[in-house]
Amino acid sequence: MRSDQQAIKIIESSGGIIHTTSAMKKGIHPRTLYSLRDTGRVATVSRGIFRLADLPELSQPDIATVAARVPRAVICLVSALSFHNLTTQRSSSISIAIASSARSPRIDFPPLSVFRFSEKSLSAGVEEHLFDGITVRIFSPEKTIADCFKFRNKIGPDIFAEALKLYRMRRRFDVDALLKYAQVCRVERLMIPYLEAYL
Repeated sequence: MRSDQQAIKIIESSGGIIHTTSAMKKGIHPRTLYSLRDTGRVATVSRGIFRLADLPELSQPDIATVAARVPRAVICLVSALSFHNLTTQRSSSISIAIASSARSPRIDFPPLSVFRFSEKSLSAGVEEHLFDGITVRIFSPEKTIADCFKFRNKIGPDIFAEALKLYRMRRRFDVDALLKYAQVCRVERLMIPYLEAYL
């Protein structure tokens, strides 16, 4: 069983944040984590996830929490557009993609919008970014735009149109990447006229 000081060192070596399961594997008893929490040395990020209290405030607390709780999920659709500065929309929930066969995650906060993707679509165009020491998986801009077209009936066609317009304003308008991901999403034929309008 690890002492409080040993536990702090282990959490530091884990980037300052640790899940209860990981802590137990490294020899930290849950009682030690709760003791550190009660004395203010660690803070609870979400159920079962702790981080050192002296770290700076989380810059993206909702996304970081979701990534820590559901590490296999990918941030998608409006949440990914927001990260890539491709929307003016603000969502009250975090949009995540999970495998078609996966169980829906149970998180009290933040609210989630869960979308089910095929294995091929779930693994295509995934980028990894580090938020406050937590690895966050997010779809690339091009994959996100293709996804928004595919899910336009659920999220609204105006979101796709705005994202494509904002993407077009960038120096790099990668039609090949957009078409590649449209093909992965099986919307290539339907999406081509929209892309042609921006060429």
